Amino acid sequence: MFSVTVGSRFMCAHSLPDPFFGPAQQLHGVTYVVEATFERRELDEHNVVVDIGAATEQLRAILAPLDYRNLDDVEELSGLLTTTERMAQHIAERLTETMDLTGLHALQVLLREHADAWASYRIDLSA
Repeated sequence: MFSVTVGSRFMCAHSLPDPFFGPAQQLHGVTYVVEATFERRELDEHNVVVDIGAATEQLRAILAPLDYRNLDDVEELSGLLTTTERMAQHIAERLTETMDLTGLHALQVLLREHADAWASYRIDLSA
């Protein structure tokens, strides 16, 4: 299995309005470091997993509307608890909607909220 990972980051604010989240119920900021990993069983005709430049551009385009925003005010996220796990899912699903992933086996988005804490969401594309 071959893989390529591209990365970016975005800064945002949000709140998690549920007593489960303790102090994170209040508005707080975070700088997310994002890694999108594309997997392919065999390299394509160009001997690559994915065009790294195109993947990087698409990831940045997905993150741009979230950067320097309060996620509580982003219409696309309305009604979601914007946990790290849910945001990893959101970014992964947006990548599947906006990129040609033909021939890829899987896509995983890893979202780091801190050097010691992260979440990921993996989509099996082989089905």
